[in-house]
Amino acid sequence: MTDAPPIKALSELDPKGLIRESYQIEGISAPECRSIFVDWALSLSIALNQPQALSDLIAHYAPKAPDHPMTVVMRDGLKPAATPQRRGGRAGRFARKV
Repeated sequence: MTDAPPIKALSELDPKGLIRESYQIEGISAPECRSIFVDWALSLSIALNQPQALSDLIAHYAPKAPDHPMTVVMRDGLKPAATPQRRGGRAGRFARKV
């Protein structure tokens, strides 16, 4: 037996049912899933820990649909953000003096 907290109700983790509905859409694409994911993230209660909520949703949906685009998007959502890179501007065009 583990001391992991219980999984919250799906209605609390997915208040608008966006994630649930995405799994029911036939032929949904990864870009559509990313858009739904952003809407889900913005609608999530601030009281919930987003990474934990995402982990709980993955635990619920991934076993039934491991190759579904939403499963892939949610797993990507748990990865750390990439380090921002300088993209240009005046200072980027001139060599730095060491």
